[in-house]
Amino acid sequence: MTPIDADESQQLDHIREFYDDEYYGARPSQHPLPWHCRLAARELTRVSGGDVLDVACGTGVWLGHFAKMGARSISGVDLSGRAIDACRAAYPQGAFHAGPAERLPFPDASFDVITCMGSLEHFVDKPAALREMIRVSRTGAQFLLLVPNAGFLSRRLGLYGGTHQVKVKEDVMSLDVWGSLFESAGLSVHRHRRDLHPLSWRWIVHGKWWTWPVRALQALSLAIWPMDWQYQVYHYCGRAGE
Repeated sequence: MTPIDADESQQLDHIREFYDDEYYGARPSQHPLPWHCRLAARELTRVSGGDVLDVACGTGVWLGHFAKMGARSISGVDLSGRAIDACRAAYPQGAFHAGPAERLPFPDASFDVITCMGSLEHFVDKPAALREMIRVSRTGAQFLLLVPNAGFLSRRLGLYGGTHQVKVKEDVMSLDVWGSLFESAGLSVHRHRRDLHPLSWRWIVHGKWWTWPVRALQALSLAIWPMDWQYQVYHYCGRAGE
């Protein structure tokens, strides 16, 4: 395993401070997993009876759902110690570690399912993180990676500039570039799925009331827009050659 150099360590410290002090400091520790996420999780056939790892697990909401799906064990890694504290409080049966995704604290071939939801774009060394996910995966493991799409129609029109996390680090790429990155790390992309989180009343009525009709129109449009226009896209992957 390549050691973390001084520049990478400095970047990780900066990102860690943002998540501990700002991102999670002002957010509730838990919330229900939305319906569209539950549908995405249903396609992971190895969760039930398997060992599941969520990389950049946040407060552990996905892992809580995987536990309900019958996972034998749940594990999570997040750079934020505050997030990991919330995971340990909510899911004492799990194994949680505060640290970078680029250096996973698990032995080789430990997991049947590995997920990384809306976080890879914030990592300092994405190829290293992907290689680590592959290293800790078992033969036939399933991977679910949710990433933002530079081809998002609203972004192309200059109407969307990124999430709150762009303040610290956010790399948004096209689906083709993401796919090439996954393949170069040793993954094979099997299929894609739209992220339909805006199809909820909570998302539509967020913000000023006069924006609600526009947000509702966008939410409905996402369900029919081509994949290349989507905001975020799930990538269901396996190890190359399997």
